[in-house]
Amino acid sequence: QLQLVESGGGLVQPGGSLRLSCAASGRTLDYYAIGWFRQAPGKEREGVSCVSSTGGSTNYAVSVKGRFTISRDDAKNTVYLQMNSLKPEDTAVYYCAAEVAANNWMSLDPDEYDDWGQGTQVTVSS
Repeated sequence: QLQLVESGGGLVQPGGSLRLSCAASGRTLDYYAIGWFRQAPGKEREGVSCVSSTGGSTNYAVSVKGRFTISRDDAKNTVYLQMNSLKPEDTAVYYCAAEVAANNWMSLDPDEYDDWGQGTQVTVSS
């Protein structure tokens, strides 16, 4: 059974950076597309970024494009989300999710993913 654990969240000032990690255990991530999602209080969960199982395709929400970068290190069974130029509106609980997928499939729709981590809090505030 695949287990996902997020880490790297915390409190950061506007304009700062954080790198989130999504570490997998139980199965190799080689065949999984991975998505990062976030949920702020009172709001629906939204897709932030995703990467295909091959790593050859990535996608970003418009709100984070140019500021966030997703990457995967299959040797470490880990996916990362580098977040730069953080804004107060980036404050949320961030989740990673995985879905078995071939080739370049990926999605920013949380309903497409079956396996989820427990989340890590990101707070952007001065």
